[in-house]
Amino acid sequence: MSVMVQLSQVSKRFGDFTALEHVDFEIREGEFMTFLGPSGCGKTTCLRLISGFDTPTAGRIFIGGKDVTQDPPYRRDVNQVFQSYALFPHLTIYENIAFGLRMKGVSAAEVKTRVDRVVEMTSLGEFVQRRPAQMSGGQRQRVALARAIVCEPKVLLLDEPLSALDAKLRAQMRLELKQLQKRLGITFVFVTHDQEEALTMSDRIAVINRGRVEQIGTVADIYYEPATRFVASFIGETNIVSARVLSREEGFLICETEGGLRVRVRANPRVSDDEVLLSLRPEKIRVFREQPTGENAFPARISMEIFKGAVDELTLVCGNGLELGAILANDGVAEMDFHEGENVYFRIQPGDISVIAA
Repeated sequence: MSVMVQLSQVSKRFGDFTALEHVDFEIREGEFMTFLGPSGCGKTTCLRLISGFDTPTAGRIFIGGKDVTQDPPYRRDVNQVFQSYALFPHLTIYENIAFGLRMKGVSAAEVKTRVDRVVEMTSLGEFVQRRPAQMSGGQRQRVALARAIVCEPKVLLLDEPLSALDAKLRAQMRLELKQLQKRLGITFVFVTHDQEEALTMSDRIAVINRGRVEQIGTVADIYYEPATRFVASFIGETNIVSARVLSREEGFLICETEGGLRVRVRANPRVSDDEVLLSLRPEKIRVFREQPTGENAFPARISMEIFKGAVDELTLVCGNGLELGAILANDGVAEMDFHEGENVYFRIQPGDISVIAA
C-alpha cells in the first residue's frame, strides 16, 4: 500500500511554546488514521500542518509523494471538515455541496452529476432545498461531509466533527462515517480526544501527548501492546502496577509486584529493565468463589462494587494492600454475582499482562 501523507521530523512552535516536536510518521493510501490525545496535545496542529493552514517550524510534509511543506491549502489535494461544519447559512444544502466544485470552474453538468451522487451516498436527497438552519446536527454533519468529498480529494481531514452531537447520534455517525470511508476509498485523517471513537473507526491510531507521538499502531496494537504508561492509561481502562523482574525465561518474565504478588507475564522485547510497569486490563481479570487452578491466581477481598447494568465494576484488594479494578459481564439474572465485602479469588493469564518501561 502506497504512502499518501508523510510527516518527516516536523516541529511547530508558537513563540516559546512547542506544539509539536520531531513528529515523524506515514499515513497509507485509503487508510482511516486517527490522531488521538487529550486537549492541547498537538493533534489539531498536526492536522492544520497537513491541510496547509499552518506551516511547520522545521521538517517536511509530503502528500501523494509531493513536497507540499510551503504550499498553501488550495494547492494541496485535501479537504477538511471542521468541528463547527462551517456551512453557508444563506445557501441551500444543494448549493452548499456544489460550492467547491463551482469555485474550481467545474462544468454545470459535471457539478450536477457529482453532487447528485454524493447526495445519494449521504442520504440527503429529501433535504437538498433546505437551508442549514432547518437541519438537525447530524444532518448538518452529513452536509459538511458531502461538501468535502464531492471535490474528490486525496485526503479528507476531519477535526472532531462529531463533538457537537449527542451521545446516541455520535454512536450512529461513527458507523456511518466508517462505512462511507470504505465505500469512497479516500484517506481519512480524523482528530478526536474520544478513545471510543478512535477504537470504533480507525485502521490505525497515532496517540499524541505533549506534542510527541507516543505510539502508532492498529487498534489491537494500541490497546493490547501499549508502548508507554500514557498510552496504556489513555486507551480504555487499565491497572498500572509497579513490579520488579525476578527471573527471565523464554518469552516470559517472573515479576514481583507492589503488594507482593508473584506473577508470570509475557515478555516485551522492547523492555529490558528490571524495574517495570505492568498493565492489567480490568476486563481480563477473572473472579471466582473457589480457588482456581493455574498460574497467576490469588485471593482477594472485594472492597467496592459498582453495578452498571451490563457490567459490574469491582475493586479487589489483594496481597499487601494492592488494589485492582475488575470488570465482570452480567450475563444473566441467574449469574452468581459478587458483592462488596466478599472474599474471592482472581486470576489473569500471563498473555493478558503488558510490560511497559517504568
